[in-house]
Amino acid sequence: MEAGSFPVTIRASRDEDVEAMLAIYRHHIGRGVDLSLVHESEPLQPHDLKRRRRNMRNYRLPHLVADRGGAVVGYAYAVLFRKRPAYRYTLKHSIYVHPEHQHSGVGRMLLVSLIDNCAAAGYRQMIGYIDAANKPSIQLHQSCGFRQVGYLCSVGYKFGNWTDVVMVQRSLGSGGTTPPHVWLIAPTGNDSQ
Repeated sequence: MEAGSFPVTIRASRDEDVEAMLAIYRHHIGRGVDLSLVHESEPLQPHDLKRRRRNMRNYRLPHLVADRGGAVVGYAYAVLFRKRPAYRYTLKHSIYVHPEHQHSGVGRMLLVSLIDNCAAAGYRQMIGYIDAANKPSIQLHQSCGFRQVGYLCSVGYKFGNWTDVVMVQRSLGSGGTTPPHVWLIAPTGNDSQ
């Protein structure tokens, strides 16, 4: 049975998923940015991703993978929009899908699960930034209840061209219509995002 014929399961990521997630991430970075222009002091390493995942759990933030037949075919996560206490109920998210599994529903499954998990944790708003040329991602987000709330011109530089970014947002739970029931508390500890 080929991996593509297995059903997709969305689950919390684990340490053993890190290498597969990094391979997906590196593929997308390599296709989306001219690597000669990347000025990261060091590329993302497995221990960096493990630390980030641990810190996200401290904030009750989901870090999910799409698993198809034991293979990670995508992942998604949410981080705090801003670190100031006033913004503690607002998140920004990212989704990465393995190139061989794009346009197969994996991104939708990850996004829906991410929304549900973040709402259940008490968060109230979710924000995303999408390359304006990425029409499938914009359509996916619209179909999941996001609306465009901003358009940022020429904020990215990829392969010799300036790119625009669409900012999208959707409410989680009751959104901004009621006060929060729980005042989310920042965790103690020295892990940083």
